[in-house]
Amino acid sequence: MRIALNARILQAPRTGIGQYLVELIEALRDDPQIELELFHGWGWSQLVPQAALPGYSRWATLAKHVPWAYQIRRALDQHRFDRGAGQRRIDLYHEPSLWPLDFSGPMVMTLHDLTHVHYPQTQPRDRLAEIERRIGPALERAGCILTDSQFIADEICQYYGVAAERVKVAPLGYAPRFHPRQPEQLRGCLAELGLEPGGYLLCVGTLEPRKNLVQALRAHALLPETLRKRFPLLIAGMAGWRSDCFAAELQAALASGHVRLLGYQSDQMLAELLAGARLLLFPSLYEGFGLPVLEAMASGVPVLLSAQSALPEVAGPAGVYLEAGDDRGWCEAIIRLVEDEAEWQRHRTMGLQQAQQFSWKRCATITTAAYRQALEH
Repeated sequence: MRIALNARILQAPRTGIGQYLVELIEALRDDPQIELELFHGWGWSQLVPQAALPGYSRWATLAKHVPWAYQIRRALDQHRFDRGAGQRRIDLYHEPSLWPLDFSGPMVMTLHDLTHVHYPQTQPRDRLAEIERRIGPALERAGCILTDSQFIADEICQYYGVAAERVKVAPLGYAPRFHPRQPEQLRGCLAELGLEPGGYLLCVGTLEPRKNLVQALRAHALLPETLRKRFPLLIAGMAGWRSDCFAAELQAALASGHVRLLGYQSDQMLAELLAGARLLLFPSLYEGFGLPVLEAMASGVPVLLSAQSALPEVAGPAGVYLEAGDDRGWCEAIIRLVEDEAEWQRHRTMGLQQAQQFSWKRCATITTAAYRQALEH
């Protein structure tokens, strides 16, 4: 099978969907029956870009000020895609996110979540209009629809009226760089940040309201002074939509000296930060999967999280679940897991066991089955 994968998203700094695409590509390449052709927007290649495209941020800024920017870029993409797909004799097209390009042959699309439905205000107005205009017809013509969790599969069926047999759940996996590490393996890289292994709490996620990072700030602020000093809160992630809405609380927390904003981290640094954390705090209100939760468990780090959307499917019995808005409950759970070594070890062990249920090989196997289903459609 010669598969065209739309890899344009790899032009941007890699967050969840970018990581999904990179890992899926590597896993699919282990199948001798799959030949991948990657469309990057400007052209085609069989190589995965090693970093975000220089100037990508300029496009994002330009799109805010140029009328019909998304439509213009899409028309250019469509022209280049058509020309390359014809030359490469593509058997099937896989769109890994939201709105597929036009293709006369079989098509599979991955729909990771319905953020555009539940949080439409997080999308630029022009982009949201394009999503709303195109996603319905795209779902109709897709031979198979992939998603990361049963929760999102059910949402797709209920909201868009898609038949359940057309949706396949392909849970994500974790990369080999996410694994437990001994303290001596981490001291060098963490020393550059003035950190000790096991001596900090970590949040991973874009700074935007849906991620609910303010919950972690408030819970941490309620800790006794000695614990706040002993376990500072680190936030790894780039600024996103409406991060200004909790800017005052964030600035106050940063001024206290017990909270640090690390910004966007490289893949390797994030893996080391996770492995060195005492806990991952993941209070997100809506996730199609929640990749940092799985990566933390695979690294031997217990996770405190909200029992929202798809998160219980990922963390299973290993997660410490708390209600959104329960600042005191989050605070008490942190205290319990930093002070009670036996409880920490119990959740660490359960997390390592839970993580073994997920792999990119399994995700690729289900994806390949979706390709075959679409080809027979």
